[in-house]
Amino acid sequence: MALRKNMLRTCIAAAIASIGLSSAAHAQGYPARPVTVVVPFAAGGSSDILARAFGASLASRLGQPVIIENKPGAGGIIASDYVARAQPDGYTLLFGTIGTHAINAVLKKSLPFDVAKSFTALGRLQDGPLVLVVNPSVPAKDLQGLIGYARAHPDKLSYASAGIGAISHLGGELFKSEAKVEITHVPYKGGGAAMPDLLGGQVQLMLETIPNTLSSVRAGKLRALAVSSDKRSASLPDVPTFTESGLKGLNVTTWTGLFGPAGMPADVASRLNAEIAKIAADPDYIKRIEQTGSEVAKPMSGEQFAAFVNSEVTRWRTVARTAGIQPE
Repeated sequence: MALRKNMLRTCIAAAIASIGLSSAAHAQGYPARPVTVVVPFAAGGSSDILARAFGASLASRLGQPVIIENKPGAGGIIASDYVARAQPDGYTLLFGTIGTHAINAVLKKSLPFDVAKSFTALGRLQDGPLVLVVNPSVPAKDLQGLIGYARAHPDKLSYASAGIGAISHLGGELFKSEAKVEITHVPYKGGGAAMPDLLGGQVQLMLETIPNTLSSVRAGKLRALAVSSDKRSASLPDVPTFTESGLKGLNVTTWTGLFGPAGMPADVASRLNAEIAKIAADPDYIKRIEQTGSEVAKPMSGEQFAAFVNSEVTRWRTVARTAGIQPE
């Protein structure tokens, strides 16, 4: 009996040691082949440009190629589901966005995955502030002037969005709520489709991403009143934040982040999170991202990023309910 107990203890100890050695070997060996980062949108778009900039930096740090694979469709659901079902070995990752991991969870009655349980949150990558722009025909030179004008003319102003449930729609509704103004919502099929009417004055304002409005602002075709980040944008340094302009609660960004399938090895997830933090401190990378009108996000641990994503779902669900937007 004593011999059997000793043999059992020896086997258990060997098994534990084997697990430890396996984990250490995994940490040292990753990555042993190219890593694929799946982008939920078409090549050439803003998400694709940001993903490729990050992928190039990640490849130089990992010592392996990082392949960018575009899987557009269904507002990011196709790509998200693909990664959620992939092997959780760190070789198939998702370039997630506020759309794939917050807005879809709010606007869809059901998804083929659970945004909180089907993924390993690896780190926040970039932030894309929104900018409130108005057609020059609007007699408001700053945010408080616009709010005063809107309150005095409750039926005169309308705001454009990229469609029902887009961040430009939800952000617009949040602005109405925080500023206590009534402005008519006019949805379009994408931000690009809204631009001609905004420039022509058929709609008067829009809360849109900086890259989509920057050239028109610089050309004087649109007037930028406020940006939605907690600090001024490097692309629009003369435009104050909403907080500076006296309106709190409009700290809104179209963030991006890196995700893997649920159940990834802890050492691989930690390695990727550490590399994200190092990339975020690289001056060349920061410059490339700022040239797109976006900003490099402050590094977060995987746990902090997961908590942030959950808070975003809660926040936008509240905004959608207040605006009467029903899940499809």
